[in-house]
Amino acid sequence: MSANGDRERLGARAARALIVVAGLVAAWQAVVLAFAPPPYILPGPARVAATWWHRHALILENAGTTLTEIVLGLLLGTALGVASALVLARFGAARRWLLPLLVMSQAVPVFALAPLLVLWLGYGLASKVAMAVLIIYFPVTATFHDGLRRVDTGWLDLARTMGGSRRAILLRIRLPAALPALASGVKVAAAVAPIGAVVGEWVGSSAGLGYLMLHANGRMQIDLLFAALLTLAAIAVALYFAVDRLARAALPWQAETGPGD
Repeated sequence: MSANGDRERLGARAARALIVVAGLVAAWQAVVLAFAPPPYILPGPARVAATWWHRHALILENAGTTLTEIVLGLLLGTALGVASALVLARFGAARRWLLPLLVMSQAVPVFALAPLLVLWLGYGLASKVAMAVLIIYFPVTATFHDGLRRVDTGWLDLARTMGGSRRAILLRIRLPAALPALASGVKVAAAVAPIGAVVGEWVGSSAGLGYLMLHANGRMQIDLLFAALLTLAAIAVALYFAVDRLARAALPWQAETGPGD
């Protein structure tokens, strides 16, 4: 796609995003005008914007802590998920024994593990990163492993006919073919990573947006809570689109098709 086409596409996506945000803010303001709830129940958009402006230094300081936890969790969770998927795809015995455990692990709510992680790893950065890793690990592992399994059989038959070893087939055919699936898993992970970090901050921390929201709620500073929550949402959206952009740049051969294609 040409540079002009890329710019037009990005401009259209930005315009759609602004329209959606404007619509949500308008609906929020309409609810406030229609029902007139007290500010400690539902503050209006203008009040939240004013609070963000006056308390932006505090909010951004805590946002930096949460963003660090999210990014570290995303990197470590992705690396662990990729390694696990490769092991599952390469070794049949590992797949038979570990795959059921991987699926069963999702039956345990990660939120229930947060107090244990804080107890074991402390109130610092490690427990929050570990929570993010636990949430990220499964979607990355599952999507990448599925991509490794669903390679075109014609490519595999041709490689075997030409004498390719299992290792060579994995690295030169199955791995490149599975990268789009991995990109999808990482995008999902980027969207859910903030959950782990914030839940860890709720259980025990001294900084971060989750910590700030918890204390704002306890002090009935709901406008500050909303300001922190919207900042967290902005971080999650920005992280998702950054990962999406990197995936597009890293996988230029993966064509995107629409309903009319």
